[in-house]
Amino acid sequence: MAYESNSNPSLPYGSNGGLVSTSSNRVLRNTYALLALSMVPTVLGAWIGVKTGFSFFQGSPLIGFIAFMAIAFGFFYVIERFKNSGIGVALLLGFTFFMGLMLSRMIGQILGFNNGAQLIMTAFGGTAAIFGAMATVATVSKRDFSNMSKFLFIGMIMILLAAVANIWLQMPALMLVISLLAIGIFSAFILVDLQRVIRGGETNYVTATLGVYLSVYNVFTSLLSILGIVGGDRE
Repeated sequence: MAYESNSNPSLPYGSNGGLVSTSSNRVLRNTYALLALSMVPTVLGAWIGVKTGFSFFQGSPLIGFIAFMAIAFGFFYVIERFKNSGIGVALLLGFTFFMGLMLSRMIGQILGFNNGAQLIMTAFGGTAAIFGAMATVATVSKRDFSNMSKFLFIGMIMILLAAVANIWLQMPALMLVISLLAIGIFSAFILVDLQRVIRGGETNYVTATLGVYLSVYNVFTSLLSILGIVGGDRE
């Protein structure tokens, strides 16, 4: 995702005796810790959503989508505003709970398969593997991946438009294509966002966590969508 950079141009990565590198390591550790913590309200929200049958899209899909986007961007705004305080952390965790609620509809559909629990665990394992691979590349690679951001953002917008169109088209083949592209694009976002932290381009761990969380969330939901389409067992 595209976020405001807090980098200091007078302190390039690796200069001043490792000052920026030490700071970046602290931000990275805090990002990983908050990202792990954010999974708790996400799972809780998904569980509550499944138990209560929560869905924004039971009535009008368009109105549901508009409501979702309005709430999500409202969270983005207030999280960014309070990112330097504990309030920002609390708001981020509240947002991840909301995203868990939004995930519950898909989770409920997958659990309707005989192998639903297995599909969810497979998607979780695949997401963890992708995250681990991207984190490793971001850490060890000397290549600068920041120039990918603009292309990834354009790709994300195209995926979003196609996903909105498929709310009415309901084409499984199009959903497969969207999901495959989303996995590639959001995996790349994980790489770009983590490398920006490592190189000192992002110095706020709340903002960093928000970006990485959204990418991980989209990778997981895309994997789960593919597995549900091609591997769901209703027999």
